Amino acid sequence: MNTIRVLIADDHGVVREGLQAILEREGFDVVGEATTGREAIAMAAELQPDVVLLDIRMPDINGLQALAQIKATNPRISVIVLTTYANPDYLARAVNAGAAGYLSKEIDPERIPVAVRAAARGEHLLDRELLRATLATVSSSAPVNANGPELPPTTPLSEREREVLHLIVNGLGNEAIAETLTISLPTVKTHVRHIFEKLGVSDRTQAAVWAVRHGIE
Repeated sequence: MNTIRVLIADDHGVVREGLQAILEREGFDVVGEATTGREAIAMAAELQPDVVLLDIRMPDINGLQALAQIKATNPRISVIVLTTYANPDYLARAVNAGAAGYLSKEIDPERIPVAVRAAARGEHLLDRELLRATLATVSSSAPVNANGPELPPTTPLSEREREVLHLIVNGLGNEAIAETLTISLPTVKTHVRHIFEKLGVSDRTQAAVWAVRHGIE
């Protein structure tokens, strides 16, 4: 497998240095560091990294605006949003703009390389504790995403689908789910597709939000 190329975008030097050290230790190629939202957009276009680690609060334009522009011009690039804010609006906007992940800066550093590898494979990730904190900021009846359903699915989830959904909530990508349940990757993808269809959602974040609200954790 080719070395995964990563762009780090954060206005705090200590954070950038820490992320670079973690990633380079695990064999990633950190191709650049941006300190503002506009720098992140320009460097993503110039360097064409596989993954961008993007802070939300930055000078000039924020990370969510930068995310939207990066994905609009470079849809191939996977973007992981890193934040200290358990904000439901931020989460919804990040997912709707095409973020591959929405992770807390308080995450165990050892999980960051795992998240970057998953994003490079095209998977989507959530930090379970950040999701729970986000949901805690809104009432139990208020949707995090306007497209996220609150009613039980017309066709109940099978036991295996509930197991897969539980693992999605816990932040596992498809390959990790396959390994955990000892089933093939195509089978996992089929289960995930059926879960989305039954819940009426379009992505893992909406599915995880539904699961947490309905006690599948």
